[in-house]
Amino acid sequence: MLEAQKPKTITTQAMEQIRQLIFDGELAAGSDHLESELADRLGMSRTPVREATLMLAQQGLLEVRPRKGVRIATLSLTDMEEIYAVLTELESLAAEEAAEKGYSESDLATLQRAIEAMEDALERQDREDWAVADNDFHEELVRLGGNSRVETIVSMMANQVRRARAMTLFIRPLPVKSNEDHRAVYDAIRQGDPVTARQRHRVHRQHAREVLIDLLKKHKLFQL
Repeated sequence: MLEAQKPKTITTQAMEQIRQLIFDGELAAGSDHLESELADRLGMSRTPVREATLMLAQQGLLEVRPRKGVRIATLSLTDMEEIYAVLTELESLAAEEAAEKGYSESDLATLQRAIEAMEDALERQDREDWAVADNDFHEELVRLGGNSRVETIVSMMANQVRRARAMTLFIRPLPVKSNEDHRAVYDAIRQGDPVTARQRHRVHRQHAREVLIDLLKKHKLFQL
């Protein structure tokens, strides 16, 4: 019997709402905001908002400034290149370790569903649904790797990539190649081929980095 999902705390709700405002660009990079302003915007008291901003500061999405509120973090192209370099290595390691564990197809069902959701979203040209499913794929891949430290580091840095992806989602080509890469990584894990799983995921992440950085440069969306 499945356990009932615990309701989210007010602090978690505040964190998720503020994070989404950052991803959507409604809290612009470099902008300053008082706790009272954010609390009014969310219809919450200041205490959960304060706790949420401390959590988001740990994720690198904003800076808490004593007695001055918060400043939404900016990212340079160098930041993005460094973050992608780390994510590429850690996720590729996760893919390799997942392939070594001898998972059954039922163990990989969540990964498979994420791929199918991405393919369905592409057919409908629904980029937002594709981005949600893509995020699900990468989170599940890291979980399957079974390395808790990799999970912690990736979760901290992945939010920065989500920010940049949200900014470029509607100006990039449809991510058809990305889906092909995901399928190849899934097949390698299912077949127990750690070398191929690692190599294909590294190539996938490197290509994604090139697309993202090129878009950021072309449209001058980030600091140089």
